[in-house]
Amino acid sequence: MSDLVSIITPVYNAEKYLEETLTSVRNQSHENWEHILVDDCSSDQSVKRIQEFSDKDPRIKLIKLTQNSGPAVARNRAIDLAKGRYLAFLDADDIWFDFHLKDSLAFMNSKHHDFVFASYKRSDEHLNFIYSNFEVPLKVSYTDVLKTNSISCLTAVIDTHTLGKKKMPHIRKRQDMGLWLSYLKETKYAYGIKRPHAIYRIRENSLSRNKFNLIRYQWEFYRKVEGLTAFKSIYFLVLWTYYGFKKYKD
Repeated sequence: MSDLVSIITPVYNAEKYLEETLTSVRNQSHENWEHILVDDCSSDQSVKRIQEFSDKDPRIKLIKLTQNSGPAVARNRAIDLAKGRYLAFLDADDIWFDFHLKDSLAFMNSKHHDFVFASYKRSDEHLNFIYSNFEVPLKVSYTDVLKTNSISCLTAVIDTHTLGKKKMPHIRKRQDMGLWLSYLKETKYAYGIKRPHAIYRIRENSLSRNKFNLIRYQWEFYRKVEGLTAFKSIYFLVLWTYYGFKKYKD
């Protein structure tokens, strides 16, 4: 069917979160989806948990990598196998509200957008809402994402009929940002939905909160992945650092 959504989830040692994540997908009011979970050689019971859900719902598909390869390889494997018109992304510890897919597709179809994303609630590891919601802008361009990545991997939805399938770069971090930038070279904007569509878990020692540790990596991303000049890289790095601290100050 033309409204099939392929949901992409990399999995690594996410046993204690998977039930909530998978249940949030199964509860979607838009029911035409396939959920492709790629296990990256977990050492816990992640595979068993996914298989239990897959046995009950054939829309849930488990793929097992033979060697630990990182989230970019896992996501790209799922993208290769995806049969849907739409690509959606959800990490193994995050949660969707039941209207996420329905509202995202309605917004895309009514506005003729091919790339959308939404606001989300932020919780601690135990789903306590001790942080403020992250509210997205109405739209972002390629340059906007270079300054600060407002597109979360748990709310992005892409229409592959107009934008095609693209792969995440094989880098240790910022794979999602690399993919969004790749799409934003093809389409002028990605469009934001103000209503929160999901819950993003901020776990202890989360890499996304250790901004000082990521500055060097972000520099290398600008220089090596996007091929920016040193001057432009400095400019965007200053902005990225400022917005990064502002984003997580709560």
